[in-house]
Amino acid sequence: MKRFLIAFQFLTIIPLPFKVDCEARDLGRSTAVFPLVGLTIGALLAGLNWLITPWLARPLADALLIAALAAVTGALHLDGLADVCDGIAARGGRERFLEVMKDSRVGAVGVVGIVLGLLLKWQALLAVPAGIKMQALLFFPILARCAQVLAMTGARHARKEGLGAVFIQGTGNARLIAALTLTLAAAFLLPPLTGLAAYVVVILLTVALRGYFQRRLDGLTGDVVGCISELAEIAALTVISIRLT
Repeated sequence: MKRFLIAFQFLTIIPLPFKVDCEARDLGRSTAVFPLVGLTIGALLAGLNWLITPWLARPLADALLIAALAAVTGALHLDGLADVCDGIAARGGRERFLEVMKDSRVGAVGVVGIVLGLLLKWQALLAVPAGIKMQALLFFPILARCAQVLAMTGARHARKEGLGAVFIQGTGNARLIAALTLTLAAAFLLPPLTGLAAYVVVILLTVALRGYFQRRLDGLTGDVVGCISELAEIAALTVISIRLT
């Protein structure tokens, strides 16, 4: 429970009515339950969808769901997406890439990255068949949080300081197996072929992106993990929207 609460505090901005003591080593250990936090986020989205769907046209309802997801997470991963886009646009070496990502200002390419990311996520959610929309809302945040754990496990950290380095150091194979197992079980919320297809695609995408950034930066940062999470959400919803059954 403590690890869940630590992960919940980190991955959302929802305040807890009590204080949870946390040491640096607890952060890495909490990654095993990242998918459970994803399930909690998904449940919030599903509940909101149940409330607003009878009153609003689907395009507007889905836009509000994407906005709610960004709000609940404090746009933490969107910030990572923007920083990575700016880093890639800088067209420099490793040090230049890291310097640009560390800059608190968001450049034009970062803004474009956020806009395109939100647009793609919204359109992918809009394309999900109505009959499995609630299940999709529960599942895709789980899958994206599992992608974070997969990206960090066994990775090098590009910076010695920062929360990203702490999480990467504390994430291990046992936590990854727990996250993958929880997420695989959750895949059966959807029709088996659809859920398993999304699971496999996101895992392959995450491995490919981790490999790219490890070559480019000689490791990962928190921004990179956030970027991977955003791309995983888009990929998951895109696959779920395909009528495989």
